[in-house]
Amino acid sequence: MSNTATIEFEGKKYDFPVIQGSEDELAIDIKTLRGTTGMVTIDPGYKNTGSCESAITFLDGEKGILRYRGYAIEDLAEKADFLEVAYLLIFGELPNSEQLSKFHTDIKAESHVDEEMKKILDGFPKSAHPMGVLSSLTSALVAFNPSSVDVSSEEAMYNSIVRILAKFPVLVAWTMRKKMGLPLDYGDDSLGYVENIHKMMFKRPNKEYAKDTIAIDALDKLLILHADHEQNCSTSTVRIVGSSHAGLFASLSAGISALWGPLHGGANQAVLEMLQAIQDDGGDTKKYMAKAKDKEDPFRLMGFGHRVYKNFDPRARIIKKSADQVLGALGIEDPILEIAKGLEKEALEDQYFVDRKLYPNVDFYSGIIYRALGIPVDMFTVMFALGRLPGWIAQWREMRLRKEPIGRPRQIYIGENHRDFPSLEKR
Repeated sequence: MSNTATIEFEGKKYDFPVIQGSEDELAIDIKTLRGTTGMVTIDPGYKNTGSCESAITFLDGEKGILRYRGYAIEDLAEKADFLEVAYLLIFGELPNSEQLSKFHTDIKAESHVDEEMKKILDGFPKSAHPMGVLSSLTSALVAFNPSSVDVSSEEAMYNSIVRILAKFPVLVAWTMRKKMGLPLDYGDDSLGYVENIHKMMFKRPNKEYAKDTIAIDALDKLLILHADHEQNCSTSTVRIVGSSHAGLFASLSAGISALWGPLHGGANQAVLEMLQAIQDDGGDTKKYMAKAKDKEDPFRLMGFGHRVYKNFDPRARIIKKSADQVLGALGIEDPILEIAKGLEKEALEDQYFVDRKLYPNVDFYSGIIYRALGIPVDMFTVMFALGRLPGWIAQWREMRLRKEPIGRPRQIYIGENHRDFPSLEKR
């Protein structure tokens, strides 16, 4: 195989190196393109542009493969817990028992959130969207931890990572409890990481906390499945903000804002809003499947298909089992969830959807589980952010350790050419 690619333009040829990834992905290295040729590339949405080299996550959309640090998502979801996966993503290897115990102990030691943060939370009305609240609270952490991370120090980097892994779940729980009118809870250091999250979110002030193993296991799997997904919109945002040497908390806050959009993390909320709309219109799933197939109809079926996975979403296969277990164990009778099951059945059997590989994706099933667990619809994207936290941290850490340059995309200008400035009376 040639290790160069040639661009020919106006009779001149220019050679550029071709680099090969560990999974045999090929890329043309065009770092010198503008300096050599005077040209830039244009790639709206960066669909064909690699912004970095990364050793964290491998994704093959055509084959339906997702791996964290080489480990198949199927194995991690079955055999690991979320804290193990977080350690793996951030530090590159699965922790041994001593490392995992220390990691959890260090996180618990940093789990206190300054009481002054409650004043910031109090400033938001209950009607505020939880993602806006979470982004603001995460950014506000900078005020209480003002020193920037010394990325040349492994200890300083580790301490900053542990700090945000400890405090972020508290902010998530506070955001939800504020919306639901519940007193704020700090959790319990005697519990596991995900179990503690569950308690902080759901403990009622007048009741003893009862451990719900099925709910906690489903939540653990959901967090693992969302933990990283290569260079998506929010991850790219974290890296490009961090490339300016902005701190970890500020970079994460920017990632939360990017995740908020309905085309990204907001997709699972959009699924439930769609299901509610179908319910409000009588609950006829066949009618809406027909609308989805009608190119003239503006209705779009949310939670089916994926921008990257052209065959199936491997995460959806895993979480479908959890969805079935949760719904079966809790015995919930909910017309919205019945509509979801109806849409799933029809999509898996309808040749139109089968031929186009429009299978239910992870957003479809995660929305169903979150609703069954009693999480408000506009908290769904917050739960996505909680899962994606270790991936964002890992990507930020990798970018800083690799000393990547500040992000600065080019453009092709299509505006007016030079114009003479007219005086005010001539306009």
